[in-house]
Amino acid sequence: MPDTLSVTDNRTGKTYELPITDGTVRAMDLRQIKTDADDFGLMAYDPAFTNTASCRSAITYIDGERGILEYRGYPIEQLAEQSTYLETAFLILYGHLPTQAELDAWTHNITYHTFVHENIKKFLEGFRYDAHPMGMLVGTIGALSTFYPDARHVLDEESRELQTWRLIAKVPTLAAFAYRHNRGMPFVYPDNDLSFAGNFLSMLWKMSESKYTPDPVLERAIQVLFILHADHEQNCSANAMRAVGSSRSDPYSATAAAAAALYGPLHGGANEEVLHMLMEIGHKERVPEFVKKFKGGEGRLMGFGHRVYKNYDPRAKIIKRTADEVFDLTGRNPLLDIALELERIALEDDYFIERKLYPNVDFYSGIIYQALGFPMEMFPVLFAIPRTSGWVAQWREMITDPEQKIARPRQIYTDGHKKDYVPIGRR
Repeated sequence: MPDTLSVTDNRTGKTYELPITDGTVRAMDLRQIKTDADDFGLMAYDPAFTNTASCRSAITYIDGERGILEYRGYPIEQLAEQSTYLETAFLILYGHLPTQAELDAWTHNITYHTFVHENIKKFLEGFRYDAHPMGMLVGTIGALSTFYPDARHVLDEESRELQTWRLIAKVPTLAAFAYRHNRGMPFVYPDNDLSFAGNFLSMLWKMSESKYTPDPVLERAIQVLFILHADHEQNCSANAMRAVGSSRSDPYSATAAAAAALYGPLHGGANEEVLHMLMEIGHKERVPEFVKKFKGGEGRLMGFGHRVYKNYDPRAKIIKRTADEVFDLTGRNPLLDIALELERIALEDDYFIERKLYPNVDFYSGIIYQALGFPMEMFPVLFAIPRTSGWVAQWREMITDPEQKIARPRQIYTDGHKKDYVPIGRR
C-alpha cells in the first residue's frame, strides 16, 4: 500500500487521501479540498519557504541535524582535502568526478574563456572609484548578456555548455577588475599558466613583476574556501537563479539576480557582520559580557546558527583548520582570539546548546579574508566567484527538469474588494 496522508476537513467533514512521496505531499493535491464548487481550494502558506520543497535536485545534500554536507554524494571534508575547485565544479555540474582526460578538457575550456571583452573595462571604469565591488560585479555580470546574445538559446544544450564555461571563467576576472578599480590600479589580465585560484590572486595582487607567483599556502586557502562555497542547496541566491531562469532569461541575467541576492547582509554579507561583531567586542576578556548581554536580549550574535544546520556547520570546521595555516604565514589576526573565546563559551553554554546555535561558515571565513588583506566590501564578491558554479548547476538542472515551470507563487490577498474610484478633489 502506498504511503498516504489522511486529511479530514472539519469544515465539511470530508476526508481526503494525499499521496506521500519522498516525505512530501504535493501542494496541488491540497486544491481538491474545498468547501463548495466555487471554492478555489486549499493552499499551503509558507513564508520564506521554510518547509516547502520547490524542486527535485541531485546536486547538494544537507543533513542539518547531523551537520552533513555533500556534493553529489561526496562529503565536503573529502573534497576540501583532496580535490581542486575546478574538479569540484565539474562534479557539481556533471554529477561525477572527472577522469584525467575530462578534467584536462574542462580546465582548458574554462581557462580559454577567462578574458573579457575590452569594452567591459570601459564599463567598469564608469563606476565611481568607491563603488561597492559587489554592485560592480552584479552590473557587469548582467552586462555580459549583451556581449553574448547567443545565450538566449537556453534550450540549446551546446549554448548552455558554452555559457557555463564563460560564466565560471569570467566571474573571477570581473571580481578582480572591480577590486583593482576600487584602488585606482590598472587591471591585470588573466595568466592562464596559473591555477584557477592562482590566476585570481595574480589578477588581484600582481604589480610590476613580469610573472606573479602565488604563495602556495594562500593559493590553497583560496581553493579550499572556493570548494566550501561552491553550492549550498536551495539557498536565497540559488532560489533567485532558478526563479529568474524559469522565465527562460539568459543565464547572465539570472546569475546577476543570484549575485544580487547574495549581496544582502543576511546571505553573502554575513561574514562581514561577524567581523563587525568581533570588533565591537574588542577583546577576548569582554566576550563573557557580550554573551551575557546577548542572552538578555541585547545585541546580535553573528556567525552562529543556520536556517538548515542544527549542528556544527561542517564547513566551519574545515575553515578553522585553514585559518591556522593562513595565520602561520600572515601572522595571527587579533580577532581570532576573540572568535575562539566566543566559540568556546558558546559550545559550553546550555543556552546555545539548547537552541542549537553552533558556528557556521561565516564565523571564520571573514577572519581569513581579512588576514589575506581583503577589505570587507570584497567578502560577498569572494563568495560569488565559487558559487557561480553552483548557480549554473542549479540553473541547468531547472532548465532540463520537465516538472519545472515559470516560478509563480500564490498569495493571500489581505485588502478589500469592489471599491469605487473617488475623484481626487473628494478624497
